[in-house]
Amino acid sequence: MRHFVLALLLLAGAVTLTRGQAANWYPSRWGAADQRGAANRITPAKVLEAKNLITRGTVYQLGHVYESGMPMFGTRHFSLRIPQAFGPQGSNKTVFHDEVVSGEIGQVGTQFDGLGHLGIGDLFYNGNNRHDFAKAEGLTKLGVENVGAIVTRGVLIDVAGYKGVPRLQGGYEITLADLQGALKREKTDIKSGDIVLLHTGWGSLWLKDNAAFGKNAPGIGLAAARFLVEREVVMVGSDTWAMEVVPNPDAQLAFPVHQLFLARNGIYIFENLVTEELARDNASEFAFMFAPLKLKGATGSPGNPIAIR
Repeated sequence: MRHFVLALLLLAGAVTLTRGQAANWYPSRWGAADQRGAANRITPAKVLEAKNLITRGTVYQLGHVYESGMPMFGTRHFSLRIPQAFGPQGSNKTVFHDEVVSGEIGQVGTQFDGLGHLGIGDLFYNGNNRHDFAKAEGLTKLGVENVGAIVTRGVLIDVAGYKGVPRLQGGYEITLADLQGALKREKTDIKSGDIVLLHTGWGSLWLKDNAAFGKNAPGIGLAAARFLVEREVVMVGSDTWAMEVVPNPDAQLAFPVHQLFLARNGIYIFENLVTEELARDNASEFAFMFAPLKLKGATGSPGNPIAIR
């Protein structure tokens, strides 16, 4: 039955198979019931490897401030309101504030894409059909609460530095040669269970020129993405809103790297990260720590991931 469904998707143009992508992409290597994807690669040994990278005690906060003026994709929105002060209570006159937050909280600002965020036609990670699990009250499968804490070795690939520019041009496709050249320049490599962050310099537009920030973006194409899949990474993040190149050089394709990572391989995506300080300090490897909010049934999570050297 699943092959029949996939054939229909192919005929409809919903699935683009490229070299190195198998048609039978589910069930996943971690079993038909798995909902964690590449996070399964984070073993106790990987956590200890990350710990051993902390030699200076330098902490980098990789998340932007969440505020109403930040650039957002399409019609997404974010607002925070303080409705009123509560109190005073007691003879000591205690007064307190609460806040009301409205918005696609897992998909605005610095955002972690869960496995329920994007699929291939109706099929998402592990062949789950959105008609079966995407409910108005939340996802009944692939919700971000299934990810767990991510503590592992992080690698920064400073593509802007490798190309000798402060910021890559919008729409520039980061090639496999770019990744390999930057890694050689940094004298580092990528291991199974790592997370990879891309520095493009695009974050310098954040809150300075939101229109330019969201118009297009530099990022990896399918060839570079397949290289990272082969290296068995857990997650790929960047200082852009899409992580992959936008628009895609093939005008017929929409976010194919998202499909390759999330749906086909269970590899997570982190967008709108702050990578400038890591690049400035030539921090090519570090301990990376992030725990998605346990938002039951959510497509993603906000957050402030941490890199430590």
